Amino acid sequence: MADHGEQPAGIAGEMTDFGHRLQARVYYADTDFSGVVYHARYLEFFERGRSDFLRLAGVHHTELADGKHGEKLVWVVRKMAIEFKAPAKIDDILTIDTRTAEISGARIFMEQELKRGDDVLVTARVEAAIVGEGGRPRRFPKEWIAAFMPRRGG
Repeated sequence: MADHGEQPAGIAGEMTDFGHRLQARVYYADTDFSGVVYHARYLEFFERGRSDFLRLAGVHHTELADGKHGEKLVWVVRKMAIEFKAPAKIDDILTIDTRTAEISGARIFMEQELKRGDDVLVTARVEAAIVGEGGRPRRFPKEWIAAFMPRRGG
C-alpha cells in the first residue's frame, strides 16, 4: 500500500460494527456570527467522516485518482438530504457516525449522524458514485463491498 503520510493513531477515526466513527472539535472558523456552526460546515464534517471511512476501508482518493485500480477514478456526490435538528457550538466535541446503507451498481448510499454526546444534531443520507475520467459511472468493485457494508450479527 502506498505511503499516504503517517498519521497519529485515531486521527482517521475508527471502524465500528456499523461502519465508521470520527470525532472532531468545533473551532471558531466553523461558526457564524451567532456563535453556532454555520450550516455549510456540516457538509465538511460529513465529508471528513466519509473520507476517513474510505481511508480505513483501504480505498484512498489519491490511489483512485492516480489510476491504481486500472483507470483514473473519482468519487462524486450525486444527492444529499440533510436534516438539522439542533446546533453545534464552538468547542463542542462532535462524533460523526457513517454507515453504508446500500450498494447498487455504481452507487453507494451512506447514512451519517453528527452527535454531541448522545444528542443527534444533524443527519444526512448521501448517494455517491464512482466515475471514470470521462465522467461515466463505474460499477462498485465487488472486492470493496465487504469493507463498506456493516458487519451483521456480530
